[in-house]
Amino acid sequence: MSISTHTFSLQSSTEVAGVIDAIKSVAKEHQLVHIASYMLNTVLVHNLTSELERHFKKPKIALIPYEKNRPTLVTLYTYDEDFDRQLRERDLRIEDVALHQMQMRSSDIELNLQNSKQEIVKRFFTDVLTGLPNIYQLRQDLEDVSTRTLVFFSFDNFKTINDFYGFIVGDFLLEKIAKTLTQNISDAKIYRITGSEFAILLHEHLDFYALKTYLTKLYTTFKHLNYTYHETVIYLDLSMASISSHTNDEIFSKVSMALQYAKENNLPFWIYEDRMNFEKSYESNLKASLNIRKAILTPNSVMPYFQPIRCNKTGAIVQYECLARLKDEEGHILSPEGFIPIAKKIKVYSEITRTIIDQSFALFLDSPYDFSINLSLDDLYSAEIYQFILDKLKTTGIGKRVIFELLESQNIQDFDKVARFVKEIKRYGARIAIDDFGSGYSNFSFIMMIDADHLKIDGSLIKHIDTDKNSRIVVETIVTFCQKIGIKTTAEYVHTSTIMDIVKSIGIDYSQGFIIDMPTPNNPNITL
Repeated sequence: MSISTHTFSLQSSTEVAGVIDAIKSVAKEHQLVHIASYMLNTVLVHNLTSELERHFKKPKIALIPYEKNRPTLVTLYTYDEDFDRQLRERDLRIEDVALHQMQMRSSDIELNLQNSKQEIVKRFFTDVLTGLPNIYQLRQDLEDVSTRTLVFFSFDNFKTINDFYGFIVGDFLLEKIAKTLTQNISDAKIYRITGSEFAILLHEHLDFYALKTYLTKLYTTFKHLNYTYHETVIYLDLSMASISSHTNDEIFSKVSMALQYAKENNLPFWIYEDRMNFEKSYESNLKASLNIRKAILTPNSVMPYFQPIRCNKTGAIVQYECLARLKDEEGHILSPEGFIPIAKKIKVYSEITRTIIDQSFALFLDSPYDFSINLSLDDLYSAEIYQFILDKLKTTGIGKRVIFELLESQNIQDFDKVARFVKEIKRYGARIAIDDFGSGYSNFSFIMMIDADHLKIDGSLIKHIDTDKNSRIVVETIVTFCQKIGIKTTAEYVHTSTIMDIVKSIGIDYSQGFIIDMPTPNNPNITL
């Protein structure tokens, strides 16, 4: 026996006519109509029943109630004369056959729904890329069992690799890492936490010494991890962390703190212990960060301080360096290293740069002195700051007295962008100084590439020039080179008369340091 099924869904009475037309197009001599609705005395059901009776001769109609908040369904069962004859021969009613089919279909739907729910739950607790359990599954597992050992893995250079090679290579590496961990770790459950961080959860608790032995073994296994992508070998740097504790109280945050400690101190791994008091340190740092954040966002809290620079030939003050300072809620004055990193994190660093530039130009507008302003790589790469500086140079007309000191110059990647900046500001007479030369990976070719006018010799060389022979040799070499190509030099960190005498004898053009004066907010030597 065979029977055809056609189902139509309705939300309102306005759709009745359309459903009737659809039923007409598939109707046969023998048919049965099921109307399923959570209420059978609605206007929609009444209109639908009336229209069916009006258009079809003695239609078989069955009204079936079902769950609330679902649309009304019309199911049309059609069958031919042969099927009708078989029903009569077997003493069956079409209503019974249709009801059986409906029940079977309902069971299939319920099974599909159940499978869908299971799939959704599985996806929620599974990392899509690697197929490993994810952070939500880990948190769930930590709640279920109290005596396990948690270990975090972090591949520290992954972001650099991802940025350089792209996300395709990054995803390739993450899949490979997951596979490697799975193949080599059989005594623990493996998770992907986030980014390049993974975790394993051992089924037993390990005391401190057993855990140390276990982590040492893991590190030995994975410390030289590398993969080949299109003939390029990519090496990964590993840090790990764990905790030796009998409870899961704050275990996630504690292991995270231990991992951060391992990274900051270039350690292969670190085991958290309660006596370390990481929480108090983090709480203190968080409080300080919040206070600094609030201060940065407070009007007039950012201001320039001024430190004089002396000409070594004449002994006269000829220039001031404008240094950013921040006044916190308690009135303390903070140096850049105390607030600039936070300012960058909360996306207000450019506002600080604008404030220092704006106030410095205003203070020196009618002054005879030259003045210098520090610019970081973020400033050099910012179109907003670039335009702001050009506007200041155009509107004030004091470009010939302005020197822009380039910070972090050894880290410049986009030389073309920096070169364009230098070329443009020099059109207005402004000059360029390379700050902290002699630190890090400073080199002489860089001076030529930047077309620098001034070079400030790093304080790490100057402060020991009276006792360190090598420092003096390096400084003398720098000065000789600059003299030959016509670049002026400034000695930073001149803090004693002995160092001042040596700096002069070497031939350095200018000196800056506490022996001359400290940075102050309102230097009396500035003519306003």
